[in-house]
Order: sequence, then C-alpha cells, then structure tokens
Amino acid sequence: MKRFLSSLFLGVLMMNTAFAWDSATLSKIDQADDLKIAPERANGKTGTPTWIWEVVVDNRLFVRPYNGTNSSWYKSAMAYKKGIIVAAGNTYQVSYAQIDDPELIKKVSDAYRKKYAKSPYMPHMVQDRIAAQTVEVIDKK
Repeated sequence: MKRFLSSLFLGVLMMNTAFAWDSATLSKIDQADDLKIAPERANGKTGTPTWIWEVVVDNRLFVRPYNGTNSSWYKSAMAYKKGIIVAAGNTYQVSYAQIDDPELIKKVSDAYRKKYAKSPYMPHMVQDRIAAQTVEVIDKK
C-alpha cells in the first residue's frame, strides 16, 4: 500500500509539472505582450490567430475573452481544448483549460489590473462575467 501511494503521488506530481511553462519562456511571452491565440476548430485545423491580452500568475499563463462566451476563439478553445499560440516570435502547441477556482480567478484579475492599469479596456476584463471565463494556456512540450 505504501508503495502504491508513493507511486500515485509521483504520478500526480509529474502530471502537474509535465506541461509547466519554463520561467524564461513565460517572461518573454509576458514582456512581449503580443500573444495571438488560435484554437483548433471542428475541421482539426487552427483558426486565424487572434490577438488577446495575457497575464502570468504563479508561473502559469492565463487569457480571457473580451466578448465572453461569444468569442469565437473561446468557443473553440473550450470545445476542442487544444491549438496554438504565437507569442514573442515563437509558435507553441498548447492546450486550454477553463479555470473555476475563485481564488485563482481573483489573482488573475489582480494581474490584469496591474498589467493593464492604463488601458480603458481593463475594467471590462475584470468584470465578473468575463473573469468567469478565465482560461489557462498550457504548454504541450
């Protein structure tokens, strides 16, 4: 039993770190502030890359749809869970995960407030209906 639990713990630990972004890459993406997202569509091809804001929280990458659930990229990301991002001069294969942890969503909102404080669009991006659509972008190395 002890051996089983040790193996289980190691497996969970590996799952949580296997697709983590490395700090240098995240820093480049965050500083470039030029992220374009292109989720896979029903035909298996990625859509046209759409420029969106991103933030980094706890060494994880997050995005939100300005138009909420009506955003076409968001609909595809939630339906097919994979695609690409283009950022800092590179293209990355990624997966997408909806975030429903209220504490994490608050941290992401705080990061949006800080990073985009001077933008007149920032208040919209931290509204409850938009914050509820927070998506994590996960590197598929």
